[in-house]
Amino acid sequence: MRNISVIGLGYVGLPVAVNFATKTNVIGFDINEARISELNSRFDSTNEINFEDFPNLDIKFTSNLEELKQADFHIVAVPTPIDNAKKPNLKPVIGASNSVGKALKKGDIVVYESTVYPGVTEDICIPILEKISGLKHGKDFWVGYSPERINPGDKEHTFTKITKVVSGCCTDSLDIIAETYSSVVEAGVYKASSIKVAEAAKVIENTQRDVNIALVNELSVIFEKMDINTIEVLEAAGTKWNFLNFRPGLVGGHCIGVDPYYLTHKAQELGYHPEVILSGRKINDYIPKFIAEKTIKLMIQNNLNPSNEVITILGLTFKENCPDLRNSKVVDIITELKAYGVEVQVHEPEASPEDAMKEYGIKIEKGFENLKKSKVVIGAVSHNTYTAEKLNKLIDDNSIVIDVKNFLKNIHKGIYWSL
Repeated sequence: MRNISVIGLGYVGLPVAVNFATKTNVIGFDINEARISELNSRFDSTNEINFEDFPNLDIKFTSNLEELKQADFHIVAVPTPIDNAKKPNLKPVIGASNSVGKALKKGDIVVYESTVYPGVTEDICIPILEKISGLKHGKDFWVGYSPERINPGDKEHTFTKITKVVSGCCTDSLDIIAETYSSVVEAGVYKASSIKVAEAAKVIENTQRDVNIALVNELSVIFEKMDINTIEVLEAAGTKWNFLNFRPGLVGGHCIGVDPYYLTHKAQELGYHPEVILSGRKINDYIPKFIAEKTIKLMIQNNLNPSNEVITILGLTFKENCPDLRNSKVVDIITELKAYGVEVQVHEPEASPEDAMKEYGIKIEKGFENLKKSKVVIGAVSHNTYTAEKLNKLIDDNSIVIDVKNFLKNIHKGIYWSL
């Protein structure tokens, strides 16, 4: 068994590091010293790992690059975001490559898990590793790619229970990488034919979901004009065996709302302008504005002056039962509403108030007792903590309810609209 290092200890890297640490010794590395401090105290603010479930871990959390030299199998699991122009921001993966390069020894293997467009591992990362280490790829060290498939907040489809796609720069490295991951991934591994194939497989997983959600989001806009309930239409159509069960909603987060831009960026570099993918992105990015406009229309139709009212928004994270605020499209709804002069208050039980203020300048309430009385409620994120008992204290038959996630219908009999 190899000695493992995991570079990047966020939503992806920490579960990888912890599960490997049940089998062998692991160095968990992150440049965020506050993150290292909390992990050394056996606390995970992302809620992905409960350390009580892993009592016997052989793991060392550190921000010291020298510690990486103890490992000979390095896994890079850093974020790959987009910039304000919606172009790939490869700074984290480049920075991680520089760090690993300083620790690289003869015989080491480096595996990238960060989502990238095909070619990044071989064209960008490997040259950095060679330059920093002074070693030769394919002779002194080897590289592979194994796309992450962790779904934040999902306690069922965890790291060990999802088939792991693996790839290597050669047959020997592929076999070692496959064997290493097989030691912890109960669902088994799938050997991709090349690094580029594995990179492409990952980026289209989320692109496919994005396009399918865009279709039902566009249907929702169309059916709104026809005064037809979208969910009722989808439930009726879903009685056919091969109908795909996608629902309308906000598409944010660090994956589905980001990864398609990696693929379209590379396609445009090659002289091809993707039509379907970018159209899907445009539709999904429009939905927050669509929801905000519908809210204002319902207020006016019911004799409420938007500038005199307070709108309560339930949830700020990009998905339910998860504290992750990255690329939350609820923020876009808030921005649109404020443009109409509306006062907005946000209830969010999962995320950190400090993170919400630092990231977006938004104040969140974690309890209902501090909320102002409000005639308009937007159910943006369907956290499990939003039980009927709690919500009945907030919503009455005179409330206007905007149900983004279709979870408020059964507790409200007044003015109601769902996406």
